[in-house]
Amino acid sequence: MPNVFATLVLLAWPLVTAALFLRLSPGRAMLASLLAGYLLLPPLPAEIDLPLLPSMNKDTIPSLAALCAGLVVLRGRGLLPQSLAMRALLLAYLLSPVVTIALNPEPLAFGVRVLPGLRLAEAPGLVVQQLLLAVPFLLARALLQSGAAHRDLLAALVLAALAYAFPILLELRLSPQLNTWVYGFFQHDFRQMIRGEGYRPIVFLYHGLWVAFLVAMAVLAAVALARQARGRAAPALWGVAGGLWVLLLLCKSMAAILYTTLLAPFLALAPRRLQMAAAVAMAGLALAYPALKGADLVPREAILARAEAISPDRAQSLEFRFDNEDVLLARAAERPLFGWGIWGRNQLYDLRDGDALTVSDGRWIVVIGIFGWVGFLAEFGLLALPVFMLFWRQAAPPAATAALAVMLGMNLVDLLPNATLTPVTFLAAGAILGMAERSLPAPRPAPAPLRTVM
Repeated sequence: MPNVFATLVLLAWPLVTAALFLRLSPGRAMLASLLAGYLLLPPLPAEIDLPLLPSMNKDTIPSLAALCAGLVVLRGRGLLPQSLAMRALLLAYLLSPVVTIALNPEPLAFGVRVLPGLRLAEAPGLVVQQLLLAVPFLLARALLQSGAAHRDLLAALVLAALAYAFPILLELRLSPQLNTWVYGFFQHDFRQMIRGEGYRPIVFLYHGLWVAFLVAMAVLAAVALARQARGRAAPALWGVAGGLWVLLLLCKSMAAILYTTLLAPFLALAPRRLQMAAAVAMAGLALAYPALKGADLVPREAILARAEAISPDRAQSLEFRFDNEDVLLARAAERPLFGWGIWGRNQLYDLRDGDALTVSDGRWIVVIGIFGWVGFLAEFGLLALPVFMLFWRQAAPPAATAALAVMLGMNLVDLLPNATLTPVTFLAAGAILGMAERSLPAPRPAPAPLRTVM
């Protein structure tokens, strides 16, 4: 169970956010408060539970505090997207859970396990939860619209990974124990942190995969910054990128290592137009994957054969995920538009003892099962559409922006096998949308009214 210190840190975070907004520029304060909260606050089950509202925890408290500070800075203006399509997706993202609740009032029985029906009283909490998840997206769109702001985001990711380097190395040496030492509990299954004869670091995040993915994003950010650097800063940044790459190898996550092996040289050498095209391709794959999977167009056997050549254990893990996706997609097809809702109703259970028969790994299958295709298109559309909009309006944006689009594309692809949806995902999508909306042509002034000459 979380200790008292975990609760005190959660309660104190709004004060930290206020101090950052008083000392830094709004964009940098927002980045610092959200990233530091993501990295340092205790994960679930540490929370402050309020009636009829979402849990106040690592994900929601930094967003709520940043939203309050952002509203003061922006004076309540400029928070919503200009694009009608993005506004429609945001509205669907916020309100589709209400329809999901309305369509799932009945309890579900699986042997001795009975899952409760959904009540309309739960709707406000789900809507607020969705809003708080989207806060980094909205604030980044408003405060991180320029190439210089995007460089700040890349630099923040590099600094975040460097700050995490010592805790990562400590857990690699002593085993993943920092969250237990500081907050009094271990946040996941310890067996999943064992890899070979060593460990995966987890620090204060939800899983070792999250730590590895953070470092992978930082490697790409350092490469992008090093490519644009001049003078003494260039070799220093290339050295940082190399050091973070070694740290990533130590995190023992095959997918994150594969992403950076492919994309780091690409960011170092490819022109911006080609980088944006690659970002569009990755975003398109993330959007199309569920339909391709449902139509049995995903080359399952070829992918498993490639994975087998790299690591039999990884191939077995991937096959397990594919099998679960098939079962869960069939389950979701029973309520395709708005899904089964929360409380594990999207899963399948043994009819005799009620034990779970399925495991949801990829974010896409989680969202489709819970909120249906409407929920999936709303969430993934919010994240992917900014890349398409930017490519349509600026095929060769500033270098930092193009790199950020590639990193967001990588994150979207990783949401297929994993659930690595983090504040960084929403920050990147919002920042790219801000740049895309700045590219809109200025509205023409209305013509002067005709005057009749008497």
